Amino acid sequence: MARTAVPARETVLRGGLGRHVGGSEREGATARDFALFSGPGLLAVGLCLIEIRGRSLGFDESATVAIAGQHGSALWSAIAHDGGNMSGYYVLMHVLFSVFGRGLLVLRLPSAVGAGVAVVLLEALALRLFDRRVALISGAFSAVSLPLVFWGQSARSYALLVALVTGSFLAFVSMLDARRPRAAWIGYVLCTALATYASLMAILIVPAQLVILGWHRRRTRAVGSALAAIVVLSVPLMVLVAQRGSGQLFWVPRPDSTSIKQVLHALTSAGLEPNFHASSTTTLLLACTVAALAAISVAVVRTSLTGSWGPALALSWLLVPALLAYAESLVGQSIFLPRNLLICVPAASLLLAWGITRSGAPIWLTSLVLAGLLALRALQVAPSYGVSPENWQAATNYVLAHTRAADCVAFYPSDGRNAFRYYLRPGVRAPRPVLPAAPFSESRAYIEDYATLSPRQLRLLPHICSQLWLVSSHEGQPNGTAGARANYSRYLALRDSLAAEYSRSAVRSFGYAAPVTVQQFDR
Repeated sequence: MARTAVPARETVLRGGLGRHVGGSEREGATARDFALFSGPGLLAVGLCLIEIRGRSLGFDESATVAIAGQHGSALWSAIAHDGGNMSGYYVLMHVLFSVFGRGLLVLRLPSAVGAGVAVVLLEALALRLFDRRVALISGAFSAVSLPLVFWGQSARSYALLVALVTGSFLAFVSMLDARRPRAAWIGYVLCTALATYASLMAILIVPAQLVILGWHRRRTRAVGSALAAIVVLSVPLMVLVAQRGSGQLFWVPRPDSTSIKQVLHALTSAGLEPNFHASSTTTLLLACTVAALAAISVAVVRTSLTGSWGPALALSWLLVPALLAYAESLVGQSIFLPRNLLICVPAASLLLAWGITRSGAPIWLTSLVLAGLLALRALQVAPSYGVSPENWQAATNYVLAHTRAADCVAFYPSDGRNAFRYYLRPGVRAPRPVLPAAPFSESRAYIEDYATLSPRQLRLLPHICSQLWLVSSHEGQPNGTAGARANYSRYLALRDSLAAEYSRSAVRSFGYAAPVTVQQFDR
């Protein structure tokens, strides 16, 4: 017989949400549950709202603005060009743009809300699998997480993806428990399908969930029918993926020591390189968390042998997607990136919470460990506020402040136009765009467009543009993949050709992780 993570009687004794109580006891339980779920969730939203508009719009965020800002067939064309990835998110942002405009708060607030929802859903999952203590601690760990806070302040789908993935696990557990099976089945199908429309990486959670079917073989038919429904709902997405292929990931290198370290930083919430620099506390938090998770994993294996599957689910959630992404990156298209494995971050918080409450150590020691880990996590979050790893706002303001009549601007890749255009101000003279040549009055989406100028265009430029600004970022990588090297070589050729046509040049850089380089060519 399949066994649940916590026996029914134990859940009742711990005050599960579904227990039957009366009078003042019911009111007290409701108040405690409300505080339990709202506290860490509100903390997560609050941490994301701090200086949510303080960081400059990033390169990828500007793609959100450009794609979601299109209308009609242009919107669907832009989504298709991006391979369908984040297609559901772009549609959501398109609706919000139409109603509320494109201010930074409108751009980023959905992600902040998504981070809070992810924390609340993780608490609900922990309460279903374990008890209130695990729920509260896992919620606190998840809220004070640099990767979740960063993406909760970004106009990308990742925070919403984490919420949907966590909802998928919660519905999956409910489906295994056979409590309200129809509602659980529908919730699982919707959360998982919507997660794939938020990011293609969501598919990695399904194998992690299927591992647990070994404890619930009677639920195989229900899970199988749910997966079939998810496949049907994902057909439009699969068509877009088949048409586009994996070309948008051309720049992702094979896993190496650097990428492995970055992924470990993200999974343990110890850092987020290269967006933010590592510090001594980063290394300390990484070492402590990895050591704790290793010890907890041993305990999980021992517990699973007794038939308890809750801890095994959390461990599978943490490891299976990461291992699959690593294996795929070795033999196929590389996808081993911290952002792609953000879906595993809640699992680390859940495991840590379970391990701390099950350690058997004195309460003063567990309280000290909990406070220490939360403090170390907070030390990673605090310095990230208002920091712009790629400062498009400063770069745009610099160009506008020094633009003269008959100036021109070229972007490499053309995607840079998306961010530059966002920071244009009415009444302020802007240089004439020549690469791409579309005027700034036109709303166009440039995605992975590494076009350059022809020799004839280069020869004519000094006669048309007394001064030319070359604005570049994400130009390619001299030691990256073949595609990244080709793009970088194209960039060097463009830069050198412009230097040959103009007599003077100057260079300024804005940001550090993916710096925006502004080169000023003057005849």
